[in-house]
Order: sequence, then C-alpha cells, then structure tokens
Amino acid sequence: MATLQEAAARRNAAATSTLTRRRPRKPTSWWQPAVAFAVFVGLWYAAAAYYDQQVQLPYLVPYPHLVFAAMIHDTRPDGAPTSFNPDLWASLGRTTVVSLTGLAVAIVIGVLWATVMAQAKGLEKALYPYAVVLQCVPILALVPLIGALFGYDFVSRVIVTVMIALFPMVSNTLFGLQAADHAQRELFALQGASPFTRLLKLQLPAALPSIFVGLRTSAGLSVIGAIVGDQFFQRGNPGLGVLIQVTASRLMGPELYATIIIASLYGIAVFLVFGLIGRLAVGRWFDFS
Repeated sequence: MATLQEAAARRNAAATSTLTRRRPRKPTSWWQPAVAFAVFVGLWYAAAAYYDQQVQLPYLVPYPHLVFAAMIHDTRPDGAPTSFNPDLWASLGRTTVVSLTGLAVAIVIGVLWATVMAQAKGLEKALYPYAVVLQCVPILALVPLIGALFGYDFVSRVIVTVMIALFPMVSNTLFGLQAADHAQRELFALQGASPFTRLLKLQLPAALPSIFVGLRTSAGLSVIGAIVGDQFFQRGNPGLGVLIQVTASRLMGPELYATIIIASLYGIAVFLVFGLIGRLAVGRWFDFS
C-alpha cells in the first residue's frame, strides 16, 4: 500500500511540475503590424509626392522605392546599377566590428567594476559616483582629448562606444549582485564560506537576470556609440556615421535614408539577438521579457 501511495505521489508531483513548466502561448497576430506598416508606407509616399513638387526639396523625403533601391544597389551615376552598394555594406561591416568590440570591453569592465563594488559598501560609495560621472559627461567635450591620446581611428571609436555602453552593465550587475536573498547570505556566513565562494555560488547566479538585462541595453547603446564615435572621428576607415554625414552634405536623399534605415535595423537586430540569448540562458527560471 505504501508503495502504491508513493508511486501516486510521484506521478502527481511530475504532473504538477509539467503543468508548472508549461506557459500559455499567446496567439500570434501578424496582421496588425502589417497594416500599420502599409499605412506608414502610404503616408511616406504621400509626403514624398508633396516634396517632389517643391523646388530643390525632393531629397528631404524621397520615395520609398528609391530608398529601397539605394539599400540594395549602387545608385550613383558612376556606379554599376546591378551591383550591391559597396559603400553602405562596407560601412555597416566596420560599424559592426567597432560596436561589438566596444560591447565586449564594456561587458568585461562593467561586470568587474560592479563585482568590486558589491564586496563592501565603502567600495560602492567610493566607485559608483565615477560610473555616474562617466554616464553624464558630454562625449563631445572629450573628443579632442581622446583623439590626441589615442588617434582618430579604430581605438578612439571603441573608447566612445565603451563610454556610452558601460553604465547599464555596471548598474544592472551591481543591482543583481546585491539582490541575493538575505537568508541565503546568512546561511553562507554560518557555513563559513569565503567571499569568493559566496560570489561564485550565490551572488553571480542570482545576478544573471539583471546582468542579461544590462547586456541587452548595452548592446543597443553600443550601436549608437559606434555611429556617434564614427561621426566624431572621421579619419581612418569610415563607418555608417561618416556615410550619414557624407550623404546628407551631398543632398543624396535616398542614400541618406537607406543608411539611417540600415543603422536602425542593425541596432534592432543586436538588441533582439542579445534578448534571445538572455531568454535562452535564464528564461526557464526567470521571466526575461
């Protein structure tokens, strides 16, 4: 009898666990975004038709099909109409390298900085104000100094990217490390665990959701930092920031809009990819949305 009761209890526990793991799936609705996109394109065509009638203003709002053509083909008079736009995609590649490099450096520095501050309240009071200052300092004021110290090419662009993307990693990681359960902290203290053991087995696992939230935010900011740094330091290999300035100065409307759209799509893609990584890493036990 006891064996039958234990087997029934195990079956009930397994069924309860299965029901707990299952999450209700929301029905996929794709037609609302499609309708909104169609309305947006229609309004864009209307605005382009209006500006097309104005003298010397068609470049301000070009037709969407011209922008799409500029994204795919080289539309310059001296370019080959059947080839991919070499300037646009080469600039996207350079911006991608700068943004991902700056993001990697920001992740390492941010996690280490927050880990040091989480060890003692005095360290937090001493170091956290500098993270806030780094977030609030105007980047434009530091451009001459960064250029004079590190040159005007790849390294300076990465430094600007790190400065823009660093603070979310520091603040979110610090919040996660300090959010470990107080009762578990006391249990580790009673067991005589060392600070390194407490950090490795308690604080870091508890901080993973916050770390991935900061990573997703910093990933989006790294794209902005790479483009901003490219606009500040216009020497060396140009990226999307330089291409935006060149097309705007030459009144190349379709090429300008195409560059802005590609930069925006790249930022969205980076944000979504790191959001997906966060869901895969902690989504089974934390509602990472």
